[in-house]
Amino acid sequence: MTAPTLCASAISKAFTTGKITNQVIQESTLEILPAELTLVVGPSGSGKSTMLSMLSGLLRPDAGRVLALGEDLWSLSEAEVDRFRLQHCGFVFQGFNLFGALTASENVILPMQYLGVHGAEARALAQAALDEVGLGPRSHLRPMELSGGEKQRVAIARALVKAPRLLFADEPTSALDSTNGAIVVELLKRIAREHGTTVLGVTHDPRLLSHADRVIQLEDGRITRDERPINSNVTH
Repeated sequence: MTAPTLCASAISKAFTTGKITNQVIQESTLEILPAELTLVVGPSGSGKSTMLSMLSGLLRPDAGRVLALGEDLWSLSEAEVDRFRLQHCGFVFQGFNLFGALTASENVILPMQYLGVHGAEARALAQAALDEVGLGPRSHLRPMELSGGEKQRVAIARALVKAPRLLFADEPTSALDSTNGAIVVELLKRIAREHGTTVLGVTHDPRLLSHADRVIQLEDGRITRDERPINSNVTH
């Protein structure tokens, strides 16, 4: 059996506005495995993005524990959590989050600067990442010259360039049409397979579920379903 790379034990999260407290995640426990694409699904407000944020070191749970690559994530200091994310995590968001003044290559190089990788080495790594997502010949273009699907692939290359062991995707296809959405989700699945990366995404798009190795359903902050689609051929 492959050891899980992400483990959440009885994590909970509530948000309070004025006198109203909204319990978003309720004592949820799950384990996520490497080398496969896991999608968390559920209606709007079910807690999908909150769950992703707690597992990825972006949001501290009110209760419970998260083990990421064997690290007790929320026992670390804020600076240590930031460093963990920088070294081990890649992120892909629905809004692409690209810098319009930078070329595709320059956008991908950016995270390497924070890791102390510069110059020719950073350029070569960025080019390799863009080649992998099929955008090598368009690396000199700026976001305004790229389609929505191409922008998201640049964002994936930016996440991929530092070879993260954990890759998180928050609604990565919501701004895309069905064709580009399928390209992006299959790319994420291939990254999981070929790099052994743990890829965890959240989506409300039912068209993506057949592409996943595993689907976790959230409703009202609780896990109500955890299954592998019939077409999944991953064995552990």
